[in-house]
Amino acid sequence: MFRKVQKSQTLAINTQSKNLIAQGKDVIKFGFGQSPFLPPDRVMEALKSAAHRKEYSSVQGELALRNRIANFHKAHNGLSVLPENIFLAPGSKILLFNILMAFEKADVFIPMPSWVSYAPQAKLAGHHIIKLPTSFQQRWRINSDTLKQAAKQKLHEATILILNYPGNPDGLTYSETELKEIAVQARAQNIYVIADEIYGLLDFEQNHKSLANYYPEKTITTTGLSKWCGAGGWRFGAAFLPNEVDANFKNALIGIGSETYSCAPVPVQVAAMEAYRSFEEIKPYLEWQINMLAPIGNYCTKQLNEAGIPVHTPQGGFYLFLDFSDHAAKLHTIGIKTANDLCQKLLEDSGVAMLPANAFGFAEDYLATRLAFVDFTPPQNGHPFSMVQDCPNIVTGIDKIVAWFNP
Repeated sequence: MFRKVQKSQTLAINTQSKNLIAQGKDVIKFGFGQSPFLPPDRVMEALKSAAHRKEYSSVQGELALRNRIANFHKAHNGLSVLPENIFLAPGSKILLFNILMAFEKADVFIPMPSWVSYAPQAKLAGHHIIKLPTSFQQRWRINSDTLKQAAKQKLHEATILILNYPGNPDGLTYSETELKEIAVQARAQNIYVIADEIYGLLDFEQNHKSLANYYPEKTITTTGLSKWCGAGGWRFGAAFLPNEVDANFKNALIGIGSETYSCAPVPVQVAAMEAYRSFEEIKPYLEWQINMLAPIGNYCTKQLNEAGIPVHTPQGGFYLFLDFSDHAAKLHTIGIKTANDLCQKLLEDSGVAMLPANAFGFAEDYLATRLAFVDFTPPQNGHPFSMVQDCPNIVTGIDKIVAWFNP
């Protein structure tokens, strides 16, 4: 009678961690990927100043803000998008879902690992999900051959690839060469691509490339304020449609948006006007974050690899994907047969909360976990950063994982 929809595991682990803390237990919160950074002061002040703005906006969002976002991303990485083809909403999550809902029936290519909500959203939209296998040796990346193999499983005329980079849960990105290769194959197969670039501004090399620059005709780019601007709970997302977008597709998105979210909250749009005022003005704020996130990611990677837990050095965002699969025999001896077992045992024994690989598309018996290195309080801008002083929970958490794995 009712749909069976599992609760998002990222939200579930956050709730579980809070409950354990409320019981007086020490928990290292590596499970929930919430930015530890506050938005810039001027952005928060803009939100406060607009608290009285209670009117509805248009479904697509205020035109002045869409113009500003277009100019911002043009300056950031040369992405050319027309303001009339930008959609603003209460978070990019609903935009991703509405984009999927705009297609009647489609095959949806989802790389493994991938963000926890892609597959459930595609399922709710009634599409055929095709998982794209990757491996640690491939750096969890897809390529042209991956897309060719996936094409053999297609059932429908329309195909959608969801590509997220820098990635959640792996923290890795795609090079320009890799994106061009994907673009060639996507064009050959007439694939629509949702390029989820929500972490693009947190690329550690500040060299993020948008797939839309190589495959502009059918790439839909999504982004927002939740990750690079530390404003996840404000709920503000943006989607950039191709400049030559099919009018029927655009009209469908307007219609679905009008029947779901209505509009992005106006006070948050006012704050976004300040956040997107100028890419050059926001660069110091981005560099401040990256100058902490990159060293933290490098520290965690070094400690884990030295302990025999394979993980790739992150290139952006704040995630690591720990691959325990080569140690399956060792873990089986202590009753760990699934990734859920692994996360539960780690939480019980060491107080470290992480998410299991099956949340990101893998079979339950694939032994891997996602670690979000966000359990720290950033020092004020201008203060020197110290791993030991500013990230005690990160250091302690990694030490606990290592000690648990190598008792």
